[in-house]
Amino acid sequence: MSVDFEFKDKYDVSDLISIVKVLRAPGGCPWDREQTHESIKKNFIEETYEVIEAINKKSPEMLKEELGDVLLQVALHAEMERETGNFDFDDIANDVVTKLIIRHPHVFSDVSAQTEEEALSSWDNAKAKSKGMKSQSESMLSVPRELPALMRAQKIQHKAAKVGFDWDNIDGAFDKLNEEINELKIAIERGIKSEIDDEFGDVLFSCVNISRFLKTDSEEALTSATDKFLERFIEVERLAEENGINMKESSIEELDKLWDMAKKIKKMRLNRNGGNYYEQN
Repeated sequence: MSVDFEFKDKYDVSDLISIVKVLRAPGGCPWDREQTHESIKKNFIEETYEVIEAINKKSPEMLKEELGDVLLQVALHAEMERETGNFDFDDIANDVVTKLIIRHPHVFSDVSAQTEEEALSSWDNAKAKSKGMKSQSESMLSVPRELPALMRAQKIQHKAAKVGFDWDNIDGAFDKLNEEINELKIAIERGIKSEIDDEFGDVLFSCVNISRFLKTDSEEALTSATDKFLERFIEVERLAEENGINMKESSIEELDKLWDMAKKIKKMRLNRNGGNYYEQN
């Protein structure tokens, strides 16, 4: 079977667009041809997280590959829209370049921005103007609900703080967290599931509020805390097996002793070899 595609030693973006057209055309790939925006939307999320993994691993080769997979997702969605006559890959490029010009008046116009903070403020003002946003709540509503929950909460809180809706210092944020924890305890005593869910959400939201004052990314902090838990749990399992302990039949007090031992072992290893804050605490 022959397809209308030129084989080369080196390909570029135009070749990516061409091969996606071939794959979705009659005689191409049956799987690619049947895909829709909805059917592959989770693929986009997965590929994006794999880019983050490559960045965390500081691997240029892996990053190049995963960025290619993300670019493929863009090309696929663009081709689906080209087929319906709505827009194509060039229209996407045109819109993003135009947006970058509009949102960088401190580069392409007469607005001054000498610091990172001034540049971000210029961006936000230009974005609000271009989207016709007249209130901060409109800006907050523009944060996608589909974002990871901690990330969305932090972004919305940050936007609220820009218009003064914020505690004067971290003490107020801690007081609010304690208040929400007490309300959660009351909800648990009442035993009403909807109230428990609601109050638990408020506790998480308050924790995110504290993260802003600490200038800590709540999403990254939770990821690191989960990594730390997993590392220690692996050590606990090793210690249990080494000492002939059946974890399922052990009391929480016995398991907690293993946990403390695992912490000490990890800390000793890190003191010998170096490590990061999250692993040591």
